[in-house]
Amino acid sequence: MRLIRRLLVALLLVAVGALALRTFEVMRGPALAPWHLVVPPELSAEAIDASDWKGYLSAEDAAFATVRHEVTERLTPDERSAVNRYDAAAPMYPGRFAQDWNRSYVALPSGTPVGAAVMLHGLTDSPYSQRRLAQAYVAHGYAVVAPRMPGHGTVPAGLTAASREQWIAATRLAVREARRLVPAPAPLHVVGYSNGGALAALYALDALADPKLAAPQAIVLISPMIGVTRFARFAGVAGWPAVFPTFAKAAWLGIEPEYNPFKYNSFPVRAARESYALTRDVQRALEAAHTSGRLAGIAPVMTFQSVVDFTVSTPAVVRALYDVLPANGSEIIIYDVNRDANFETLLRTSARAALTDLFAPAPRRYTTTVIANAPDGADGAVARTVPAGARDEITTPLAQAFPATIFSLSHVALPFAPDDPLYGTAPDRREDFGVRLGTLALRGERSTLIVTPDAMLRLTSNPFYADLADRIVRWVAALPAPPANAAAIPAAAPRPLPHAPPPAGDGSDAVP
Repeated sequence: MRLIRRLLVALLLVAVGALALRTFEVMRGPALAPWHLVVPPELSAEAIDASDWKGYLSAEDAAFATVRHEVTERLTPDERSAVNRYDAAAPMYPGRFAQDWNRSYVALPSGTPVGAAVMLHGLTDSPYSQRRLAQAYVAHGYAVVAPRMPGHGTVPAGLTAASREQWIAATRLAVREARRLVPAPAPLHVVGYSNGGALAALYALDALADPKLAAPQAIVLISPMIGVTRFARFAGVAGWPAVFPTFAKAAWLGIEPEYNPFKYNSFPVRAARESYALTRDVQRALEAAHTSGRLAGIAPVMTFQSVVDFTVSTPAVVRALYDVLPANGSEIIIYDVNRDANFETLLRTSARAALTDLFAPAPRRYTTTVIANAPDGADGAVARTVPAGARDEITTPLAQAFPATIFSLSHVALPFAPDDPLYGTAPDRREDFGVRLGTLALRGERSTLIVTPDAMLRLTSNPFYADLADRIVRWVAALPAPPANAAAIPAAAPRPLPHAPPPAGDGSDAVP
């Protein structure tokens, strides 16, 4: 009993010390600005379920009006800046653009739609991140519905009150609108990026159990948040000091300048907690669907994922999702690290071994493709594909190689083309959003820029984007039939997930 008491006292002292350190770090950080304090009104989950698309847009207008009146029009001289997206005079002020991509939108093809696609963005993100894929879908005759998730696109403070229940309800609403525009039996696709990938997967799983929900015929996931890093699991603890008004900054994992017109840089504790809870919802729904046999009816899934990902767990995507999918034409595309000789010796051991044991031994019920360097030191990149039901690998040369200066893809890069005007490494200059984040090459003295070297080191666009878009187009045009020997492939139980190491930074990047 005495030993137990000592252990409890030791644990309490460690917890108190950790909270004291957290409080000290918070108080040293920058002060909260109006965009960290003003919470725009958003519809509750129940109100979203009772609303239609028009009503949702009306409520969205009210949220943006609050930002304009309570933040933009009340900035002090010290808060006005050419790099503050909330300053109406700043070049990245969203109200300056022909279209504010922070807002929900619908895009229609020129003729009668052949199908509908719902585009779901990530956490701290906006519908901008799905813009390029939306254009590809529209070009192929699809109507696109891209909702702005509650708490997003306005001010970071919005995420201090937003809940995953609201995001889930907004997903249902977007699907209802998509089906209103393009009724069945025309195909319905759900396309999710990062946190939106979790929402897309959860919606598809919910539709298996609820006949009132329109079931998708295809699911496209980009860097999906099926599992997150360990830090996000304990993000709520990091915010405990915020119960005291003096330590309100503890409700934030990161307080940064807001120079990105379509994505928050500051990151609240609640957002990390809600995103982690969403991944738990997805995993429980997967387990329930697998156990009940309902998973056999899920639509084919195509996923694009970097083998190294600071934000989400790549093994979780494979083991918690793909290892339990039926033989229905699903495919996962993994981007390997650049194993060029200039990088090979500098890669961490964990990065070099990231592909090892990622997949169960072939044959598998889904197709795997690894985008990697050409073998034997040859120039270029290849796609190494093992079709569903097969054991042998097929190697296909790609038109695009790994750029010499890029050692890996990143979580945030995959949905953005190199010519993206905001995030691209070779931006299309016909469109200007006030800043070109993909072209910044940081060389100079430390503590000079408002942007952190850590943030700018992360790749913001995908050199293989053209291949990604082409794969989606070809896949949705002709989904493969299940392999003839599918029955001979034993059903796989989910493999245990390895413990992901905590992020090396302050955790503000724990989720996108």
